[in-house]
Amino acid sequence: MTAKHLFVLFFVTSLCVCHSFAEEQKSENMACIDMVKAGFRPIDDNRQTRFLGKVASDTALCRGGEKATAFRYTPWVDWSNYWASGDSASLKEGEEAITILGEHLKPNGRGIDGSLMDLEYQRVELIKFNLFDNYTYEEFIKGRSGKDGSTIKQWDAMRLDATSPYYDQVGGAGIQLCGGELIRYRTLTGICNDLINPKMGSTGTDFARNVDFESTFPRLGKTEVARNRHSDAEHGMRIDLLTPDPQLISRKLFTRRQSADNGCNDGMGASDPSSSAECDYLKAPFFNVLAAFWIQFMTHDWFSHLQEGRNARGYTDVGCKSEEAQALGCRPEDQIEPSLFDQTSEPGRFQHNNKQYLNRAFKTTQNTVTAWWDASQIYGYDDISLQRVLRDPEDNAKLAMPSGYLPLLASCSESTLGDCPVQPQWQGQEAAAFPDNWNIGLSFYHNLFVREHNYFVDQFRALQGSSPDADSGLRNPSAPEKVITYQQVTDEELYQAARLVVSAMIAKIHTIEWTTQLLYNDPMYRAMNSNWFGLFNLEEGSRVSAAIRKITQNDENFFSRASDWLAGLFGGSDKAETANSWYSVFASGAGIFGLQNTRPEGMLWWEKDAWDITNPEHVNGGVNHFGSPFNFPEEFTSVYRLHPLVPDLIEMRDYHSANEIGDKVAVLDTVRAGATAQMRRYGLENWALAMGRQRLGVLHLQNHPRFLQNLPMPHLDTPSQKIDVVALDIIRDRERGVPRFNEFRRQIGLKTLTSFDDFVDRRLDPGSPARMAQEQVVNDIRSIYGTHTCDASKVISDVQLNDDGSPINDCHGAPDGSVVDNIEDVDLAVGWLAEYTRPHGFAISETQFHIFIINASRRLFSDRFFTSSYRPEFYSSLGYDWVMNNGPLSECPYELETSNDGIQQCNEPRQSNGHTIAVSPLKRLLMRNVPELREELMPVVNVFDPWARDRGEYYSLEWTPRKGAELDPAFRP
Repeated sequence: MTAKHLFVLFFVTSLCVCHSFAEEQKSENMACIDMVKAGFRPIDDNRQTRFLGKVASDTALCRGGEKATAFRYTPWVDWSNYWASGDSASLKEGEEAITILGEHLKPNGRGIDGSLMDLEYQRVELIKFNLFDNYTYEEFIKGRSGKDGSTIKQWDAMRLDATSPYYDQVGGAGIQLCGGELIRYRTLTGICNDLINPKMGSTGTDFARNVDFESTFPRLGKTEVARNRHSDAEHGMRIDLLTPDPQLISRKLFTRRQSADNGCNDGMGASDPSSSAECDYLKAPFFNVLAAFWIQFMTHDWFSHLQEGRNARGYTDVGCKSEEAQALGCRPEDQIEPSLFDQTSEPGRFQHNNKQYLNRAFKTTQNTVTAWWDASQIYGYDDISLQRVLRDPEDNAKLAMPSGYLPLLASCSESTLGDCPVQPQWQGQEAAAFPDNWNIGLSFYHNLFVREHNYFVDQFRALQGSSPDADSGLRNPSAPEKVITYQQVTDEELYQAARLVVSAMIAKIHTIEWTTQLLYNDPMYRAMNSNWFGLFNLEEGSRVSAAIRKITQNDENFFSRASDWLAGLFGGSDKAETANSWYSVFASGAGIFGLQNTRPEGMLWWEKDAWDITNPEHVNGGVNHFGSPFNFPEEFTSVYRLHPLVPDLIEMRDYHSANEIGDKVAVLDTVRAGATAQMRRYGLENWALAMGRQRLGVLHLQNHPRFLQNLPMPHLDTPSQKIDVVALDIIRDRERGVPRFNEFRRQIGLKTLTSFDDFVDRRLDPGSPARMAQEQVVNDIRSIYGTHTCDASKVISDVQLNDDGSPINDCHGAPDGSVVDNIEDVDLAVGWLAEYTRPHGFAISETQFHIFIINASRRLFSDRFFTSSYRPEFYSSLGYDWVMNNGPLSECPYELETSNDGIQQCNEPRQSNGHTIAVSPLKRLLMRNVPELREELMPVVNVFDPWARDRGEYYSLEWTPRKGAELDPAFRP
């Protein structure tokens, strides 16, 4: 979809015509010719016929050969079978490229480029078809004053209410526009990130949806297609809040199978951590436990349905009613608090072009933290959480860290408990704005990033001492011409700049380090780095990009500058295709981070940056909400239910003897106040080492931590004072109206499944142990969800059609009256965990990933602090460089490299997976804040890859030790 790819495809035709190939290769090259002749698929205007990740046979053959065509009949995306999309076995041999663009003409280049184009098509169509805001949807559909709804940038619903303490400051009842102190920093509640939509993304705003409102709450049977999907003549409505039984699903489909007498003790391990207790789990070879806890650290920042750790008052049952469920160990006496809801009245309806729409979901829930990537789990998101954020009394720009660790939350007497910001279950925990569900992983990351905050402050203080009269880069919008020197920067200004830096570092780590290991293949490496840096800025030390940059005298290459300019031009269009689809494409070329943060004027010697902090169009000009205010959707929270990643026991190590496993610490012993004792017992450096070396669990069925099925909840006044987190996850999705798995896939532009057997990975040989194990899981799914006699007259979805253009009906292609699987009833989490057919190196399923495609981009696109306000005026000059270079370049662990255009870079000494890699942001951050780990981290390329693993050749998933780790017992058979 990018201009680069369009250019490349022209040469593909020439290559096919001008060279002589063997007979098998001829077939592929003729397919390339036919693919080019057919032209690009247009962005669809009809949800029913949108791109589903399935390409024409010629396209598949051109991009991946016979392997890509062999599995086109399956419901799974095609790009995962293209050339070079997997490990070295996916590479096709051939001549080396001899031209600048030659790499794109060979099979491997066609495979990678084709993968990126497929992904961009899906992102564009997700943006077009899957934004459903509970406040503004009617305007999105109808438009305003003749303007297409998807190009609207300002909404009355995103105004601050008169009850806000900043109501008058932003303009009150008149035109609201944020300015002054409200735009300098990330505000506590997230207001004024967008200058013209002050309320957007702020604490307490309703979650959006990525599925149409009519498809929500299917158990209520509000629409005919929902009733058709989930009912039949024999059974009536087959789904309800507790149907099928959540605890039966947990015990039968999620429980980790254990070896006899291994001492696992339902995930609690032994009372003595030095014992030989084991808890079996399916391990991912390319992802470590640090990665498991990282995502919980992230979600605490992004979303929460709770109010100070609690749901609605009162208790409700959670199943375990059948003898089969009880025989598997569930507890009938378990109870939970019901979900909190914001709007529960019947939604309104409106007409447009002879079609009726709901203006919101049947019920809505509030996001009780800010929706921005602003490290609110550390810095707070409302007045109550702010009381838990403790500043250093010796230096108010710092956060408190007595003895190098976070202080404990203050306790409350019984008389003050009602006003206390510390719930009883949080007593004894370390101080954090978001202290719920606390564990050793959250303790680790909070301590680490508070250290980073304070490290940045120390570096800034050093400049205040050495260069007090130098320009700090910071500016006050109220006095924009006044230079703020280092000595003039106040404690609060420095504190807020440090917050911006920490937030950006977290976002960068997640985008280019965590996600590229989560989705471990070359198309995703390029896609995620293009989200941040831009497709045209990858590996800028290369000969070609460096030459272009030198010619243009720019800090970005020519194609990146052109993409940035085009994105800015298209972003202001009133035409939906230009403002959204083409904007997304060219933003990928330039990179979302820092998009539109300069305003070039003039040419050659007279060129200057005219960006102006007093001009709202400059400060706010890099954001694009695609016609729908930014907040996280309900479905985003659902696909982040990643509990199988966590082991039951953590294998402790000492950094003095890293190849030895010492204690086996039960994760259950590290929750809530237990994290404090365990953190101080072993130390931050040893917890980092333990979690860095240990593999996490794969996201499959029958791999859920057993301790989470028996989690003590002593603060709940229930008979068992325990919960089964798996059953809770199932119930929360049902309560909050998330569609069941199959309709969910159709809603987000993926192919429908027709039976439980579709879950089996057809790439595996029949009779292989792995395939037989999957077939047994499918039988277990069938035993829970059942079958029914189908009725072909019942249409079950209005967002997707069969391949022949006919409506999808209850029989899924089987003859009327056939007995078919209740595939439509499968809960979302069950479905995506059962997706055994995944792209190479995907720790998650393709269903989860497609929710990430849209939301991972939007949280950058919508945030001005990552786009047009990523500038020294907000971050300081030190902070701006800090984020760009992953910290001070002077602290690079290797000798700095100088590119052909004179720019110094901190790179890994060797390429990885064929790429020149900058020393990763988290590696640099760990080295400066936990210096004991410096030598251990030297050979590590990605901190979320198990530290002792040899990364091998081209995206290898082999579990083999790197040099120096051969004696690590984790590598024993």
